[in-house]
Amino acid sequence: MLAALFPSVAVALLFWFVVRAMVQGDRRERAAMAELDRQERERAAREASRGTPREAPDLPPQ
Repeated sequence: MLAALFPSVAVALLFWFVVRAMVQGDRRERAAMAELDRQERERAAREASRGTPREAPDLPPQ
């Protein structure tokens, strides 16, 4: 009886580990992106307080 359930349980555990790893990876990526956004906002605020103009994007010649 238990031997018949083993493949299903094994696949379910494998699926759970894969989904868990994906969710944790997404969580870490979101945290890293939030940190980068925070650093960019701080840098922009420092430049604005110094009066340093931001770099203009490269525009094609007209």
